[in-house]
Amino acid sequence: MKKSFCAAIAVMVSLALLSPSLHAQVEERTLGQAAGLRESVFGLGFSAGFASGIGLSFKHHLPGKLSYVVNGGVIKSKDKLSYALGGELQFDLHRSPGSRFFAVAAGGYYYSGSDDLNEMEAPGRFGIGVGGELPLGPGLGVSGQLLFTYMSDGTILPLPQGSIHYYFR
Repeated sequence: MKKSFCAAIAVMVSLALLSPSLHAQVEERTLGQAAGLRESVFGLGFSAGFASGIGLSFKHHLPGKLSYVVNGGVIKSKDKLSYALGGELQFDLHRSPGSRFFAVAAGGYYYSGSDDLNEMEAPGRFGIGVGGELPLGPGLGVSGQLLFTYMSDGTILPLPQGSIHYYFR
């Protein structure tokens, strides 16, 4: 846990230090024109988080300051099934041409087992926290988050999440 917390802090510090030189996905337009807050932006990619699931990801940044993300992934071997389903709500606190900083609430369900028996001790998860997003290139963005995550066995931990999305309109 200590390593994951340190990794989350390192991601957040990196986001803060690199943000002035980059352009945020929701501010950038294919032809270089400003998109503004009146247009929707969609994203497809991969997300990994202790609260909102692991797997393929769909993101929709609504006109204004609100976004939602839906995640899901599945792995099946001979007699064992594992999957994670979840989602996020993000609310922009600050957005500039170089970055996006947001509040986030996330929830998910994790399953791992066989014979219809979930072997996970805490399959339900819910988290709240903050995150940041930076572009990696035209239409490609990466985000990192730190959430206080409640697990269905009563455990609460500060845990990181991350995602990468390709954006389009």
